[in-house]
Amino acid sequence: MRAAPTILHLDMDAFYAAAEQAAKPSLRGKPVVVGGIGPRGVVATASYEARIFGVRSAMPTAQARRLCPNAAYLSPRFTLYRQVSDTVMELLHALSPLVEPLSLDEAFVDLEAGGVPPRTEAVRAVGEQLRRDIRAATGLTGSVGLAGAKMLAKIASEAAKPNGLVVIEPGTERELLGPMTVRTLPGVGPATAETLRRAGIHTVAETAEAGEAELVRLLGRAHGAGLYAMALGQDDRPVVAERDAKSISVEDTFEVDLTDRTRVRAEVLRLADRCVQRLRAAGRSGRTVVIKVRNYDFSTLTRSETLRGPTDDPGVIREAAVRLLDMVDTTGGVRLLGVGVSGLADFTQEDLFAQIASEREAAEPAEAASEPGGGGDGGEASEAERPRRWHPGLDVLHDEFGPGWVQGSGVGRVTVRFETPWSAPGRVRTFAVEDPALRPGEPLPLVGGGPESGQSSEPAILPKSVSPEPPEFPGGSESGSGEEMSSR
Repeated sequence: MRAAPTILHLDMDAFYAAAEQAAKPSLRGKPVVVGGIGPRGVVATASYEARIFGVRSAMPTAQARRLCPNAAYLSPRFTLYRQVSDTVMELLHALSPLVEPLSLDEAFVDLEAGGVPPRTEAVRAVGEQLRRDIRAATGLTGSVGLAGAKMLAKIASEAAKPNGLVVIEPGTERELLGPMTVRTLPGVGPATAETLRRAGIHTVAETAEAGEAELVRLLGRAHGAGLYAMALGQDDRPVVAERDAKSISVEDTFEVDLTDRTRVRAEVLRLADRCVQRLRAAGRSGRTVVIKVRNYDFSTLTRSETLRGPTDDPGVIREAAVRLLDMVDTTGGVRLLGVGVSGLADFTQEDLFAQIASEREAAEPAEAASEPGGGGDGGEASEAERPRRWHPGLDVLHDEFGPGWVQGSGVGRVTVRFETPWSAPGRVRTFAVEDPALRPGEPLPLVGGGPESGQSSEPAILPKSVSPEPPEFPGGSESGSGEEMSSR
């Protein structure tokens, strides 16, 4: 435990939803829900206006729609979120070499390692300046917690929401934690909380009073001892700059159960390709390929195959995933599929490429011939002929009306609102889904843009040097402007 509150925890406020409100003037100050929009979708983030109605992260979207039917339900735009996150992380790295990202919108920072004097007034000034810099560079708000331990810094940032800063002075931990519910402590989920409740333990103070021996009896040695230390406000975990991923995976939940074996195989191949993209983006390779299949009755199966060495070759991983799929009965219907790679390494074993070369070369013509129309050219034409899907919230560009975003689609029509982050709320127009003048677009800058910016390759946010002073955030209140991959 540190003698000064030099561990900082930053948590952006309702990150995905706040980014969408900043990008779409017509949604500022209104309830916004970002996540899966289908009947089996799950809420990723809800704006503070939507939370008033009881909408929360990880809630089924269908339930959220019942609670808040008038909210804007949008598909995630991870390209935008990653660009904003990169800018925020750059600001954190300017404070200290020890930055531990937890997700796109959340991170710990060791200010002491960055040379900040171990005094409350000094770390508070750094935290306040960070909040101003984030607002200037991204147009969004974040909450900051400062304490002498990671657990306490995270609790402080939660207490600071939205758009605030809370400092927990060393020596005040037990007084602060005492009245809080035991669920406040890390590692206490519903099952642990229920075990403690049955023992008459509801608050952090009651947890500490129960004593280590009783907690060990109830929860086991490791969990009980750790929980007792946290109840006393003790947490000596360091800020770790690099977290080594153990696996990389992707998965999709389908709106309608898949019963066609050919379609299931095609989806596994698509997921394998996405997994390889993430693997290569991380500069990694892996030895073990894993598939995940969730059936119509929610039963979940996993199958894995360990290769002779690490690889990032898409052919190898696709072939392994298909072999694993052959071991699973999918005739009853599949609601979720996933493909992952574990046993990660920083190199590939080249001889693995040769082992599937001949099979792949033989399979590719066969796969091309099986496409509608036959042959490679026919397959490409078939892909181009498929109806375009316009998901709510996604960027579009129209030859006449310029940039906008999809407000909704159905029955062969798509409705688009034409506005930009720096404009007034825009007009709505409806087009045929195959209108040749309408095409997918890219995220526009959240700050620093203008009519002359167009929709070129500009970043979605601007460097801090472009906006030295915090700009006024147009429209909406602080709570209106502001987590999983965080859901806060």
